[in-house]
Amino acid sequence: MSSSAYRPSRYVSASRLKVSFEFFPPKNEEMEQTLWESVERLAPLNPSFVSVTYGAGGSTRERTHATVSRIVKETALKPAAHLTCVAATKDQVNEVIRDYWAAGVRHIVALRGDPVGGVGTAYTSHPGGYEGSPELIAGIKAIGDFEVSVSAYPEMHPESGSVERDIEMLKRKVDAGATRAITQFFFDNDLYLRYLDRVRAAGINIPIVPGIVPVQNFKQTAGFAARTGASIPDWLAKRFEGLENDPATRKLIAASVAAEQALDLVDRGITEFHFYTMNRADLVYAVCHLLGMRPEAAAAKAEAA
Repeated sequence: MSSSAYRPSRYVSASRLKVSFEFFPPKNEEMEQTLWESVERLAPLNPSFVSVTYGAGGSTRERTHATVSRIVKETALKPAAHLTCVAATKDQVNEVIRDYWAAGVRHIVALRGDPVGGVGTAYTSHPGGYEGSPELIAGIKAIGDFEVSVSAYPEMHPESGSVERDIEMLKRKVDAGATRAITQFFFDNDLYLRYLDRVRAAGINIPIVPGIVPVQNFKQTAGFAARTGASIPDWLAKRFEGLENDPATRKLIAASVAAEQALDLVDRGITEFHFYTMNRADLVYAVCHLLGMRPEAAAAKAEAA
């Protein structure tokens, strides 16, 4: 009788794992209630930080700031506020940065932002604005001693043109002061690990945290992936086949897929994850539970820190 292959994910200590969660600012009262229920559900897992997105062209500026400010005031969580520089002057962006600092925020996720014309159109920096992410990062660091996270693309940003240019852009962000990169979501772990090898070979040594998205809505996720250059494997599409009108089963499949992906990454030496929650806690909480994370252990870890 042959013995089973050893899988680190079955025995990993939750104390070795780090997780962070992404939320987006609510548009109405109902969405706000859902958001805060999700925050309260996930907070006991003691995430490294929680990030709050920033709409294209600053379209959610006030709502993002209000959400981040409430996290600072009402929870023990460490918020990371997203910030873009598209369609804004330096003065306008700097005002937002200073407002975040005044609110007690010390971590910003710095992103260039999508072109005004939408994904697929040419990007043009705003007259008097920051040219792109590296310049934005330098501007943030000039205003305050922020921790700065940035984006990374295992399958290459659609505008990069080549993997080499894509990694060179990441290196420019690091040189400007970025301390962590969070990847665009992906479903093939080999893509992420090959990307990690290329990044390290280029001399980039900051954490490259895998972004994991539990698929709440397959059609919606596939559409977003098509716009951002992320691939949807055939096997993944087949797992959601025929479930368009079966949300209960779809949710079970989504949790299974995300857990399988995260556990495989743990087996391959990865211990830090960033979850795109879509403001829903149930699937993310389930995956974290399968990773061995428990509120009691997280509380003890937080006290020891």
